Amino acid sequence: MATLIKAFGDTPWKDDEPLECAMVVPETTDTATFTFRAPSGAWFDYQPGQFITLDLPTPGGNVQRTYTISSSPSRPLSISVTVKAQPGSVGGRWMIDHLRPGMRLKAYGPAGIFSFVRHEAPKYLFISAGSGVTPLMSMTTWAWDSGEMPDIVFVHAARTPSDIIFRQRLEGMADRVPGLQLRFTVEEGDPFRTWHGYQGRLNQIMLGLMAPDYLEREVFCCGPEPFMQAVRDMLVALGFDMEHYHQESFGAPIRNEAEAPVIEDVVPDEDTRAEITFAVSGVTAKCHETDTVLAVAKANGLNIPSGCTFGLCGTCKIRKTGGEVHMVHNGGISDEDIEEGYILACCSHPIGAVAVEV
Repeated sequence: MATLIKAFGDTPWKDDEPLECAMVVPETTDTATFTFRAPSGAWFDYQPGQFITLDLPTPGGNVQRTYTISSSPSRPLSISVTVKAQPGSVGGRWMIDHLRPGMRLKAYGPAGIFSFVRHEAPKYLFISAGSGVTPLMSMTTWAWDSGEMPDIVFVHAARTPSDIIFRQRLEGMADRVPGLQLRFTVEEGDPFRTWHGYQGRLNQIMLGLMAPDYLEREVFCCGPEPFMQAVRDMLVALGFDMEHYHQESFGAPIRNEAEAPVIEDVVPDEDTRAEITFAVSGVTAKCHETDTVLAVAKANGLNIPSGCTFGLCGTCKIRKTGGEVHMVHNGGISDEDIEEGYILACCSHPIGAVAVEV
């Protein structure tokens, strides 16, 4: 009990002092939260969303791994990271299998620029997948602890409901304040348990239902690179001002503004010319990158069967035989079809010269 009532230290923790593991809490079957304290009793000062680097004594030698801090600086007596053991991981696997209370680790940081305290806004939209939830959990806890009503729509994608990290903690907060709205989507349900949330890959239609005022919100996104790429594509296609979009990377967390990479996504430009060759019909048509393949076909008297016209039904699926298109669909085509060269004409924009079997 003496440890629990010990007063704050006089100064915040510095990374010349090791961290001592105080608690390990399982989150999902392959994820755990590790809570650390400073042996000196120092308190922790950082921005919600930042990360630390841990020096881990794995069997093959010490490795340094960077983890987002999942706790909040509004609770400064300890600091936590939540680790998911990814396939083939070394550091994460060692932590889950071997790191226990009482063990001490060398750590570096905190650091990073992915924090909503750097971008004050009246309304936020948090979007995450998998363990990308961790920095957004830190920010949400900070908002909860601030004592002011937040306005956050929190969107999280997971494989199954049981894979949703922090589900109970988030629901506990959302149950008590209307300003925190949770929106979960899963790829598939758990056996023998009903699921009443969204199911399927996050898409434009879902996003519009989850956060109808998304255009007015400051967006923070974290997850695997393909997930963040899909989110950026969706937002661009929906007309979102990307000056209000911020993301953190699994691969290389950014320590300062100078390290922040320039995101160079393909964005169709209405002033850039393109060309579509309809190989079967023998028609070649000039157009703009912002035109869809379906619209250009119709303008040239060609018929491509279509239904919804926003990438959901899959009726307009055709094979692309050359060139590149920018396609943002809503689930109407599978990854396997895309790998085989198929596109949905209604939501595919030609980039340069393109050929299709029409």
